[in-house]
Amino acid sequence: MKRSNYWRLPALALALFAAMPALAAPSVLATVKPLHSLVAGVMAGVGKPELLLRGAASPHSYSLRPSDAVRLQHAEVIFWIGPILETFLNKPLAALGGRAHVVELAVMPGVSLLNARTGGLWEDEEEGEADTGALSGKDEHFWLDPENAKAMVRVIVASLSEADPADAEAYRRNGEALTVRIEALDRTLAGKLAPVQGRPFIVFHDAYQYFEKRYGLMAVGSITVHPENQPGARRVGEVRRKIAASGAACVFSETQFEPGLVRTLIAGTKAGTAALDEIGSDLPEGPDQYFAMMTRLADRLESCLETGKK
Repeated sequence: MKRSNYWRLPALALALFAAMPALAAPSVLATVKPLHSLVAGVMAGVGKPELLLRGAASPHSYSLRPSDAVRLQHAEVIFWIGPILETFLNKPLAALGGRAHVVELAVMPGVSLLNARTGGLWEDEEEGEADTGALSGKDEHFWLDPENAKAMVRVIVASLSEADPADAEAYRRNGEALTVRIEALDRTLAGKLAPVQGRPFIVFHDAYQYFEKRYGLMAVGSITVHPENQPGARRVGEVRRKIAASGAACVFSETQFEPGLVRTLIAGTKAGTAALDEIGSDLPEGPDQYFAMMTRLADRLESCLETGKK
């Protein structure tokens, strides 16, 4: 009897091992929805990242809440764009003292940054630039170029594989599939926007430079430099003159901000209007969010520039 039980032990041990849950994926936090979407795509089937800025929160005007601080403390891997966008995170991340692996996408290999535009309606000479160190003067909205999105995916795959080697192969496969999907999106958007290349328009704030350059679009100025601040009377006058002089087909508002000012600016002109959103703040979070955000951005630009209407 004892001999029989002895020989059953290895099989019993294997059965118990098979029944044990797999090691949990690392606790991952991403700051804004487009970045969170790419991280979620890489983590598909392994785990789900948390999103820091939920709902329609804008990184330009966000204030960190106590619950956010708790999530930062508990995260093992944190993905953020960098101090040029999420300025509210500079001190909190420094206070973590290395307890989390923090990945700043803006300085990662393969991510190409453009200089923030200056002159004319692209800047307000009365207000200085915020000091963001080596990134001062750079445009922070780099995810709007699909080539940068592909570079971000490579960084995400490498970072997660380092933090979680057991699931590295899954991250690699997901990253490859995500890259193929981004390339297909890029081709679709290029075809959609080709007919409206070169048509002048004005944006609410200068958030779309990467998208414009990728697809040959022609923004000629912004209503405001800092979207959390309403423009003064002098700038409003400058914008109205620019609309008339450039023959702007559209003047775009933004989802997170009151559109009344835009309606005032286009009154008496032939310009149309629609709302843009560079982060897709009102779209559901998850692996499809990046693609929905980019597609909607292209749809609204194409529709307004083609017809001058919403």
